[in-house]
Amino acid sequence: EVKLMKIKVRLFATLRDGRDKEVMVEEAEGRTCRFVIQQLDISEEDVAILLVNGRDAGLEHVLHPEDVVSIFPPVGGG
Repeated sequence: EVKLMKIKVRLFATLRDGRDKEVMVEEAEGRTCRFVIQQLDISEEDVAILLVNGRDAGLEHVLHPEDVVSIFPPVGGG
């Protein structure tokens, strides 16, 4: 039996284009940040900063129920 967990994903700046700024996703337990990003159709190159519960995390970070994932794109400028 697959246990599902609820994860809140907060998107910032250009990642909000065509998406809500906050998304609730249900994933199987043991999923990583990379899997969630793929499910939201965000390319890894578009992820500059990844936080889980306010702490720096990587794509292979294993998520737990009720985690909050914040995704920031690279900052443009010129």
